[in-house]
Amino acid sequence: MSLNFRFAIVSDLHIALPHTIWNHPTRFHLVEVSIPALEIVLEHLTQLNLDFLLIPGDLTQHGEPDNHAWLQERLQKLPFPAYVIPGNHDVPNLLSNEQSIALADFPNYYGKFGYDEPQLYYTREVLPGVRIIGLNSNSFDQQGQQIGRLDDTQLEWLRGVLATTDDLVLVMVHHNVVEHLPNQSRHVLGRRYMLENAPDLLHLLREFGVQLVFTGHLHVQDIAYCDRIYDITTGSLVSYPHPYRVLQFEQDQHGRKWLQIESHRVQSVPDWPTLQQTSRQWMGDRSVPFMLKLLMQPPLNLPQDEAEKLAPSLRDFWADIARGDALFDFPDFPHRARRYFEKYSAIAASGNPALIDNNTTLLL
Repeated sequence: MSLNFRFAIVSDLHIALPHTIWNHPTRFHLVEVSIPALEIVLEHLTQLNLDFLLIPGDLTQHGEPDNHAWLQERLQKLPFPAYVIPGNHDVPNLLSNEQSIALADFPNYYGKFGYDEPQLYYTREVLPGVRIIGLNSNSFDQQGQQIGRLDDTQLEWLRGVLATTDDLVLVMVHHNVVEHLPNQSRHVLGRRYMLENAPDLLHLLREFGVQLVFTGHLHVQDIAYCDRIYDITTGSLVSYPHPYRVLQFEQDQHGRKWLQIESHRVQSVPDWPTLQQTSRQWMGDRSVPFMLKLLMQPPLNLPQDEAEKLAPSLRDFWADIARGDALFDFPDFPHRARRYFEKYSAIAASGNPALIDNNTTLLL
């Protein structure tokens, strides 16, 4: 069997109608541009003869009913199918409140975009021989705190789906399942972006030969690989560098498969003519508290006075990670800190620099 199809990924839209926007001095998200940026992206995508669009979570700024309603209405106007899943921002509470919808309400808004029944996960044959599986990684502990985890019922359902299909399977889940940052699953700042039971999911996917997982949440452009599985995470449309992806999958008659990935950026929107520069500066202006935590917490554990000396040099560190394909070297840093930040560089398995996060071809 041969396959040839094209699709796009737009992630972490954080749609915010003007009356729903709230401000916070450390907010990284430029939600003010969410709607005009999405319109620019959709205008481009409608010219590409796409087979479908994936949106791996954080559709709205904070789960507001008005924002969910606006987005589902906008997606209905597309000339190609769109498939969505909930992110942590879409269902921040188990039950609804004055601001946000309830977790169980999410499928009611997106019945035309993957969900054909009330449960929070689904599978759809999107093309002959091609199947999307949309998972829900939003759970709540006994204290009502939101965590990134697939419950046992969902994992059992997933096993049943994988055991009964010979289709090419594309999995979409909001939280990362392969580490995109050094020791992400164990780092105090990085683990909140990881699926708590990622090893269970990865084991199941390997068992059935699934190779492609599409995630969001982290707001960076990155492609991570672990034992035959690629986790392709896409940055946020409302955070620098405002990216989205266009992907072409091909499989020839001999069974050889590859995925070509191209990344694009929204360069400007009305009222934000220098969006790229403004957004990068916005992120840098708010990065110091984050960088201080990174320096003062494990594994570096630097004293505050030393961390305060180094933090200004890291002003654009997160913006560079978000952009993807970053190479880091801080020659004036103490040896241990220098080596630590080098680990965040885009390095191939061979140990050489690798520009693979934005534009590449994966041989599957």
